[in-house]
Amino acid sequence: MIEVCLTLDAGGKAALPDDLRYVTGSIGLVGTKPSDELMMNCDTLLMVGTSFPYSEFLPKEGQARGVQVDIDGRMLGLRYPTEVNLVGDSAETLRAPAPLLKRKEDRSWRDKIESAITEWWKVLEAKAMDEANPINPQRVFWELSPKLPEGCMLSSDSGWAANWFARDLKIRRGMMASLSGNLATMGAGVPYAIASKFAFPERVGIALVGDGAMQMNGNNGLITVAKYWRKWSNPRLIVLVLHNNDLNQVTWEQRAMAGDPKFKCSQDLPDFPYARYAESLGLKGILLDSPGDIGRAWDEALASDRPVVIDAITDPDVPPLPPHITFEQAKAYATALLKGEPNTRGVLRQTFREMVDAFTSHRN
Repeated sequence: MIEVCLTLDAGGKAALPDDLRYVTGSIGLVGTKPSDELMMNCDTLLMVGTSFPYSEFLPKEGQARGVQVDIDGRMLGLRYPTEVNLVGDSAETLRAPAPLLKRKEDRSWRDKIESAITEWWKVLEAKAMDEANPINPQRVFWELSPKLPEGCMLSSDSGWAANWFARDLKIRRGMMASLSGNLATMGAGVPYAIASKFAFPERVGIALVGDGAMQMNGNNGLITVAKYWRKWSNPRLIVLVLHNNDLNQVTWEQRAMAGDPKFKCSQDLPDFPYARYAESLGLKGILLDSPGDIGRAWDEALASDRPVVIDAITDPDVPPLPPHITFEQAKAYATALLKGEPNTRGVLRQTFREMVDAFTSHRN
């Protein structure tokens, strides 16, 4: 008899709603602590329709027995040494053994996982409510969750935005979500949102992007939105821009993985008035620069009669901490600060707050 909890790579976030008590959330660098603990302690790994490329976040080789289902036989055994490889449609393949499954009467393991999930959501809320300069990006996503329209279509760009998309948003049944996976290519957020509106013009589209991706091609994408939005049966398309003038995901990767401080010459972005630019195209622009206005900004955008750009001025020093911090990462991080990190004070302040949140939530 087996007992199952479910974890997802970020590209499959909408495959299962987050309000299912046995869904642990995403895995990987942008994943959750419950998912990480599940991967590190499982004895059987069932991989379904996934090409998740970061095998360091899967169980250690030999720890778990592996089974994989994929419609593309070339993906079988590619990321993990699997013993049983099944080529076929995921739904049909999983439906076949369902009558053979029996419920385990001992629920202790399952209860432990579900308790960890409940605790993790508390930690995320505490982190989202931390003060920042001026806005904590996690809070922008946290306050969006209860306001998500039924059946909405979410698209996240790769980079900083992907962290909060994967962790803080609670996807409900019937919603759709997409993220550029595998190579984590930047610039997909706005084009994905535009494509979703052409496919399902009656549904609300929401793109979640960083300012780096917005300057790559998101601003150009708004020209396309301005051309076509009047033809959509529901004109609501919202683009959230995390405006911090920094290629932030790479900045943090340099600190935590290479031990290098932020290199301003490559990481700083030119300032750009995203909300005013949207207005110049005939769209609606909302400048968000105060945490107390986050809820109002989302309400205003969701009630708009035309596409909206929310220009959210966010703090680049809020750390996208991985689900667990290795000794090597901690060492590299400390080295980066000692080498002359230009934002040392802000980085240390926000990191300390996040660590306190995790500790106090656990104690409570």
